[in-house]
Amino acid sequence: MRTIIAAPLILTVAPVFAEPLTITADIWADNWFEMSVNGTKVLEDSVPITTERSFNAETVTFTVEPPMTIAIKAMDFKENDSGLEYIGTGRQQMGDGGLIAQFMDAVTGETIAVTDDTMRCLVVHHAPIDRACERSGNPVAGQGACGFEMTAEPEDWTLPAFDPSDWPQATLHSARAVDPKDGYDTISWSPQAQFIWGPDLERDNTILCRVTIE
Repeated sequence: MRTIIAAPLILTVAPVFAEPLTITADIWADNWFEMSVNGTKVLEDSVPITTERSFNAETVTFTVEPPMTIAIKAMDFKENDSGLEYIGTGRQQMGDGGLIAQFMDAVTGETIAVTDDTMRCLVVHHAPIDRACERSGNPVAGQGACGFEMTAEPEDWTLPAFDPSDWPQATLHSARAVDPKDGYDTISWSPQAQFIWGPDLERDNTILCRVTIE
């Protein structure tokens, strides 16, 4: 587990009379993520997505004046827009993703927020269109079974004022379905924290998730 202390960071969008909270956040993602709070980037996964088996837990502490809008971009590794990894080897496959996080009051230990289906998540890269691409001897992104769907990231989607009401709710996945989970066991997870992703763990490669805690 890599621990990053960012206590001096103060994110302000609420009225001056709002009482600041010091939050400790734990995040685990397969393979990579970055997180913003109230539009300010607070944490980026320290392990590059290009590192094989680059899933690990990260912890950060920050101070924020509520309300708190949490925005997380998470990506599964893919070699190109085909959505495949290990292309041309005996391990050629669709990877699978997964994200879990919890946000605790650093003073009281109270759970402030967790990843669950109250979050809204938009899939911005889905591939391959046809699972047969995984078995292709010459997988070419955008051709045949290896087609892909890509959506531009909405402008200012990490800001509190952005309206994600037309985004789908996060899809919940069991801990068993998200595998392997190197680094996951380094964190003592709240029972309320759940794995989320798009509907398809294997073909939803990049997701944007957000929630506002009043």
